[in-house]
Amino acid sequence: MSANATLVPGGPEAPILGQIRASQRAARSSFRAKYFATWFVILAIVGAAIVATGNAEPDFTTTWGRYILEGAGLTVLISTVSIFFATILAVIGALGRLSSNGFINGAASLYVSLVRGTPLLVQIYFVFYALPQMGIVIDPIPAGIVALAFNYGAYMTEIFRAGIQAVPRGQREAAESLGMTERLLMRRIVLPQAVRIVVPAIGNDFVSMIKDSSLVSVVGLQEILWRSSTVGRSNSQLIQALLIAALVYWALTMFFSYFQGRLEHRLALSDVRL
Repeated sequence: MSANATLVPGGPEAPILGQIRASQRAARSSFRAKYFATWFVILAIVGAAIVATGNAEPDFTTTWGRYILEGAGLTVLISTVSIFFATILAVIGALGRLSSNGFINGAASLYVSLVRGTPLLVQIYFVFYALPQMGIVIDPIPAGIVALAFNYGAYMTEIFRAGIQAVPRGQREAAESLGMTERLLMRRIVLPQAVRIVVPAIGNDFVSMIKDSSLVSVVGLQEILWRSSTVGRSNSQLIQALLIAALVYWALTMFFSYFQGRLEHRLALSDVRL
């Protein structure tokens, strides 16, 4: 068979195609079996080690597991609201970083540098404990949201800046030749494409924020970590309580990572269609 020959369904090459596809299916099935078997073995070993050390009591899990799990609602709420405001800050910051105005560019660059150069925990302490000394008192939940949004907005600023710069310059020049103003150009041409580019990165940051939201427990928010550490210390079962919290965080990240993967796959398919 020549290199340029076309394989026709039902033709003489059909048995060969069937064998190739069957081999590919078998390889995929073997990979999945090894993949999940590895997970099962490792988790079983870790679980057996925890039981052997006497740090697994069913009564504690039954009594306090639901209480710890109920903190997931506050964790998701804080993360969702924070990523929303972080996205707004990121868009403004990215436009500022790309501005030809020295004052605007300098302010945006200072914001990014300052936030990226200081720990998130310090920023949370500053919002909740330092600002009241200046007469600005913020309740725990808004304080946690402000700190997380402020922090992630700086990191996402660079993501949006890269997304805006990834839009082909020829499209900007074509829009300008049609008489579009800079504001209309950004709103109708550049930003819609930039958002499409950065959506997967935003999803990844949201998954990271779910874990980083545990830091707001230092201001007394009764989310997952606060609840687990509180009941763990009071019942002398800190290891088991933290393990429950870790499993809840893990389940949340796997849940949202799944939908992030579906979204990325959908965007990839639409790009192929285009």
